[in-house]
Amino acid sequence: MTDHPARLPSRALSASSAESPVAAESIRVRGLVQGVGFRPTVWRLATELGLQGSVRNDGEGVLVTLWGDADARNAFCERLRRDCPPLARIDALERTPLSGQDRPRGFAIVDSAATSVQTGVVPDAAVCDACAAEIADPANRRFRYAFTNCTHCGPRLSIVRAIPYDRANTSMAAFRQCPACAAEYADPADRRFHAQPNACPVCGPRVWLQDADGQPVDQPASEPASQPASQAAIGALADPIAVASRLLAQGRILALKGIGGVHLACDATNPAAIAELRRRKRRWAKPFALMARDLDVIRRYCTVTPAEADLLRSPAAPIVLLAPNGGEGLPSGLAPGQHSLGFMLPYSPLHRLLLQDWSVPLVMTSGNSSDEPQCINNDDTVRRLGDLADAFLLHDRDIVNRVDDSVARIMDGAPRLLRRARGHAPAPLRLPEGFVDASPILAMGGELKSTLCLVQHGQAVLSQHLGDLHETTTLLEYERTIALYRALLQHRTQLVVVDAHPGYHSGRTGRALAAAEGLALLEVQHHRAHVAAVLADNGWPLDGPPVLGIALDGSGYGDDGSIWGGECFIGGYRQLTRVAHLQPVALPGGTQAILEPWRNLFAQIVAGIGWEAFQRQYPDLAITARLRQRPVAVLSRMIAAGVNSPMTSSCGRLFDAVAAALDICADGIRYEGQAAIELESLCQGIAPDHGYAFALRADTAALVLDPSPMWRQLFDDLAEGVEAPLISARFHAGLADAVVGLGARLASARGIDTLALSGGVFQNRTLFERVSQGLRARQFKVLAHRQVPSNDGGLALGQAAMAAARLLRPLRSSALVAAGSGGG
Repeated sequence: MTDHPARLPSRALSASSAESPVAAESIRVRGLVQGVGFRPTVWRLATELGLQGSVRNDGEGVLVTLWGDADARNAFCERLRRDCPPLARIDALERTPLSGQDRPRGFAIVDSAATSVQTGVVPDAAVCDACAAEIADPANRRFRYAFTNCTHCGPRLSIVRAIPYDRANTSMAAFRQCPACAAEYADPADRRFHAQPNACPVCGPRVWLQDADGQPVDQPASEPASQPASQAAIGALADPIAVASRLLAQGRILALKGIGGVHLACDATNPAAIAELRRRKRRWAKPFALMARDLDVIRRYCTVTPAEADLLRSPAAPIVLLAPNGGEGLPSGLAPGQHSLGFMLPYSPLHRLLLQDWSVPLVMTSGNSSDEPQCINNDDTVRRLGDLADAFLLHDRDIVNRVDDSVARIMDGAPRLLRRARGHAPAPLRLPEGFVDASPILAMGGELKSTLCLVQHGQAVLSQHLGDLHETTTLLEYERTIALYRALLQHRTQLVVVDAHPGYHSGRTGRALAAAEGLALLEVQHHRAHVAAVLADNGWPLDGPPVLGIALDGSGYGDDGSIWGGECFIGGYRQLTRVAHLQPVALPGGTQAILEPWRNLFAQIVAGIGWEAFQRQYPDLAITARLRQRPVAVLSRMIAAGVNSPMTSSCGRLFDAVAAALDICADGIRYEGQAAIELESLCQGIAPDHGYAFALRADTAALVLDPSPMWRQLFDDLAEGVEAPLISARFHAGLADAVVGLGARLASARGIDTLALSGGVFQNRTLFERVSQGLRARQFKVLAHRQVPSNDGGLALGQAAMAAARLLRPLRSSALVAAGSGGG
């Protein structure tokens, strides 16, 4: 909404109408309704309709009192839903008759009330068009001001310390507004009315450029050979953002403090700068995110569909994975071995000003070294990144909460989140029908791509992406975030939920918390949580009919103590029974096999063909020669004796093995999922004539999907000289068709019409789209993730949903302290 209340007509009450008896009511508005210009919208609508009363924020959301005739009050509610501000979300309007109070004169916006928290924190939002226009207007007092915002945009989660979301509860409390800003802040007709981060160059945060020693950088050491075209028009070189832009044009590396953390930036068209950034950051293979000034710049390098353009321009402004268009190329060092590039648009005024003269993209990657958390504090940034960056573009607005960039991809015609962070978290997710009375629950998530989930008041609050907990600094941040969210939401935790894996740091933390506070504890098996997460993501009712859940991922602790990862379940939130899985294969070396895909290949050969038989049948394959150079005799004995070789039904490890057969990351991976990602990239644009076959056989308790026939066909193709891209395509097609066939068989046999897909493997667009489209072609309904990731970033939501279901509809024999087989 961009209309200003003062510019719209209002209907004044006559003296006679003001004195006549009028019905009154209170309206409780629940949802994302604080810090988004909601109260000015209420004020405008009430004034236009001639209603009297008040509006205020409190811990439950927004409370409106209205005096006026019934038609006007009904019109008010209808228009409030229709004219809801762009960042707001109304979950409920609860109307209650009001009596025994004197009718006020006019309509007022009153101070916030401190009550128990039942409302949500709004995510950080990208700069809106109105603010962008102001920072580009030389006549405006906010010209080139890097902290320009209003109620429709700007920081939220990254600066908030407590609810209600008022300035005193944010890091902007340190900046006293000047008279001009204070007037905007106090005027209901202004779009900056109660915009908590409101500021200007006179009174607000400032930005500066310094070196690692803290000395100011006023201008580049020398003029670049070529620089952004209009820099000469910017007048004073003392402008730190202009100087930073010139440094980037020289090939330097810049540390840039943004909204939710620090970025490391360099010229994305400069191979030497990219290589140097990789060397300093020790990020040898993982792709870099890119930021471009506008869609026109992005379209020079990638195809951008209308849906992808909408996603890029949305208030969340995530990194969007796009396909190169074959036009202008970018250095291969940006995304080695990948077919997609991750682009985002400048979502803060600071980023926008930095890129305004750049007709090429910038690398904009997390400001950290290796897998450490992103820097947020100025001193910590200089200390940790002193050897990584040539200069530091910093500011004095504190980042209270670290928030990484979100990542999304259009798959099967819809946006799918791969990482839920800035722009999305911590917006509450409404729990499905039947969950409204769920007790306060804290779900701890998993080990990788960790998030937390807190349930209360019929909502689930999923934290921003926190990272991998095997890193000590990430674990400390994880523990800090637990305390933050519990305090922020005034969460009176009654039950802690953890993954069933005994060694997860998240589980250890959750168990310790439950023991220290005397709280109930529930363990939920990893893949059941995946299935429950996709059900909750799609609003599946608590007492909805059973579904067939398919969970394909890298690894998770199974009921039998083995490592699962290719599982089918039937049931719902309270109980999910395992009915099928991939053929279990040894994981020789345990974790080492996850890091070295050749080990998985060898284990698959042993299981499906036999090592001696393989050597006889395929003596001339390059992969045969490579494996002979490995300590396969030792691995054979380990597998035979079951020494450090746990069995796994992991679909992710199957992908690793196929990648190794094609000499992709065979010796080792440098980031999680690398082998599978590069295997998918290899087959882009290839339409296979057929897919490799999988066998299906019955075991004692479940159907087993056996890849043995696939391996023989794959090795036959290698022996015949078939190119690797076609082999990859045939593998993807064969696995997808096998999953469709297995799912259809299981569902049809039990009269089930809905299948739910979850797990990190379903981030593979080629596999996911063929599976979902194949199931729909057989007239099944398919549930897939949209609001939360299918990877472990959505795990906490599934844990919370299963725990809530157990409390609301207990299983007859379930205990809250164990991961009982079949239900856990």
